[in-house]
Amino acid sequence: MKWQDRRLLDLFGIDHPIVQAPMAGLSSAQMTIAVSEAGGLGSIAAAMLTPETLRTELQIVQQATSRPINVNFFVHQPPVVDADRDAGWRKRLAPYYRELGVSEEAATGGPARAPFSAALCEVMLAFKPNVVSFHFGLPAGDLMANLKAAGIVVISSATTVEEARWLEAKGCDAIIAQGAEAGGHRGMFLVDDIARQAGTMALVPQVVDAVKVPVIAAGGIGDGRGIAAALALGAAGAQIGTAYLLAPEARTTALHRSALESAADDSTTLTNVFTGRPARGIVNRYIREVGPMSPDAPAFPLAAAAAQPLRAAAEAKGSSEFMPLWSGQAPTLARDLPAGELTARFVEETAAVLSRVRG
Repeated sequence: MKWQDRRLLDLFGIDHPIVQAPMAGLSSAQMTIAVSEAGGLGSIAAAMLTPETLRTELQIVQQATSRPINVNFFVHQPPVVDADRDAGWRKRLAPYYRELGVSEEAATGGPARAPFSAALCEVMLAFKPNVVSFHFGLPAGDLMANLKAAGIVVISSATTVEEARWLEAKGCDAIIAQGAEAGGHRGMFLVDDIARQAGTMALVPQVVDAVKVPVIAAGGIGDGRGIAAALALGAAGAQIGTAYLLAPEARTTALHRSALESAADDSTTLTNVFTGRPARGIVNRYIREVGPMSPDAPAFPLAAAAAQPLRAAAEAKGSSEFMPLWSGQAPTLARDLPAGELTARFVEETAAVLSRVRG
């Protein structure tokens, strides 16, 4: 496939303008390797990794492929614990603890989601991946400067034109325009009203018009038709997440896979009840009864501690009613194919669409 717009290919050193979404907790080193080997940009989701576990992940990936990779981090502000709010949240969830036979004292853990730090930056400078991406903005100026000085390409997510302009002004080399359809956490950082977030088709061309750096379309894209549409809107490439969740390399659990396979276009919603920050997932009992958006949820990522024991107890009984089932609005486009083969399919499908359009 000969791509007319080579901006992203040249910037990242890849063959095809396809970025595998990081998807913390769901992607894997094997998925990163497979996508990169297929000519796309495979991504390591580092949002829930320590410097030590990230080093291990990078060693696995870089031993298996010399192709470009992306490493993704969150850059949220660490929250201040609000004891009253936390107590109120536990009280709200108390009936579920009793129902599932879980002690409220168990709600002290949950997946760690630490923001990008000097220690994590040191790992990046040691391994020098081709691309480092961020969610919820950008890191402090000195950390950003260190990455750029090392020749690492830096990209981040924007959910509005204002955020895209801010990212470009701060030195981003490319911008991911994340539409409302995208699964997982919103990348928003200058706004907090999810009701006003634009969809991918509306957001991408406006961001393209507003910035000079390449734009990557994200949200609801799961096949060659979506990639071709993104390119037609002026994007230099597409980021794809949900479509990879049925791949054998994905860490998607059997319960999550089952939910994806039975989901439809109207199965997802935005909710903050799992982590304290809006994220798109398949509606289940926990979302319906506690959310979908609750003003009582502790600040991100503190809400995860209270949800984790409920998820574990329900999952042990074969139920997905209390687990986050992250998914974008196009779950029916997910395919049970190896990630490398799926990436190749995306290329073939996009080529077929573009050839029809060009006549």
